[in-house]
Amino acid sequence: MNRSIVLVDCNNFYVSCERVFNPKLKNKPVVVLSNNDGCAVARSEEAKVLGVGMGEPWFQFKDLVKKHNIITCSSNYALYADMSDRVISILSEFSPNQEIYSIDECFLDLTGFCRDDLTNYTQKICSCIQQQTGLPVCIGIGASKTLAKLANHIAKKNSSFQSICNFNTMTVQEQNKWLHKIKVRKVWGIGKQFAPKLRQIGIYNASDLKHANPRILNLQFSIPLKKTIYELNNIVCFELEETTTPKKQIICSRSFRVLITSFKNLEQSIILYVSHAAEKLRRQNSYTRSIYIYIRTSPFNKKESCYANSISIPLPEQTNNTLILIRFASFGLRKIYRNGYKYQKAGVLLSKIVSGKEYQPDLFSKKEEQEKSDNLMIVLDQINTLMGKKMLAVAAEDITPQPWKMRQSNRSPGYTTSWNDLMVVN
Repeated sequence: MNRSIVLVDCNNFYVSCERVFNPKLKNKPVVVLSNNDGCAVARSEEAKVLGVGMGEPWFQFKDLVKKHNIITCSSNYALYADMSDRVISILSEFSPNQEIYSIDECFLDLTGFCRDDLTNYTQKICSCIQQQTGLPVCIGIGASKTLAKLANHIAKKNSSFQSICNFNTMTVQEQNKWLHKIKVRKVWGIGKQFAPKLRQIGIYNASDLKHANPRILNLQFSIPLKKTIYELNNIVCFELEETTTPKKQIICSRSFRVLITSFKNLEQSIILYVSHAAEKLRRQNSYTRSIYIYIRTSPFNKKESCYANSISIPLPEQTNNTLILIRFASFGLRKIYRNGYKYQKAGVLLSKIVSGKEYQPDLFSKKEEQEKSDNLMIVLDQINTLMGKKMLAVAAEDITPQPWKMRQSNRSPGYTTSWNDLMVVN
């Protein structure tokens, strides 16, 4: 019996989140912009038709915005993350076997569920998500994760499927017909990097790849292409990962809205980034042994002198304490900072990360001090979780608005993440 692997994918997720709370955006061309309103990270179908490309810088399509009255929204990642959590919670009620693949995608293993009509069962999933969150989704069903991905792609591109494409109900001939229409670069794990090499040997679409010799191709390519071919032939090689793998590196960096010329402002930005990185570190119950700081001016401004520098600081012991990390980050910044430059970007990277199970305290550290440090961070995170982001912060962050902070001129309210932004119905 074939497995029944399902991929649930929210359509144009960031745009859809904005439309849930602002119905005036429906059926209008909408683009969600990245940090500092830099480039397009999500587009409605209407905006795609008008020619706005994914990742396209704002300055390249601003004339299109004026010409076609395209609505632009600043990214609101707190809102999107909360909406994602709600979708994942709903999906957990339909299957205990779940892999959260990204903020808007989730795999489910429905093998053995409703054998007679799995399509009907997944229609209930679509309806439930639509009813409880207002978000539209598409679902792909296949005997492997790779096939589920491709089925989802077909469901999105062909309205005749009514948001659900089930490869498991198709004959081999029907399945091959649809795979033939999908370019090989669209196959999960292939992408633009390897597609040209595959085309050179006569593999142009997913069907060609399905019928290729896995052993020969595996010798020619460094990627696990053999497994992908097996997956296209209904053989599961990639099982669902039911636990999220902790990150081995945590990066937090931003380009500034305005150039920074003072050490104080640059230090405040670094402290803010360290605080964000430390929160992520604790969220996955990990500790770091190294912190890397970098700063740079704009490499594109030929009228100004350029300067870039970085420093990697080994920590005396593993930690996830924001206060300790800030102390070392400030020390490192003083080492690499130079007066007389206009800084355009800064960033923090935490590396040599270990899980809480692997944590080893310093031989000479005092247990009481470590417990006090851990408890302080627990209280900090609990208050911010219950009362709202940055309700409690390190004084050095200076959470008052700064001219260098992100440009978010069209950011939507935190409808589900801030008490002050709760919608009021008159």
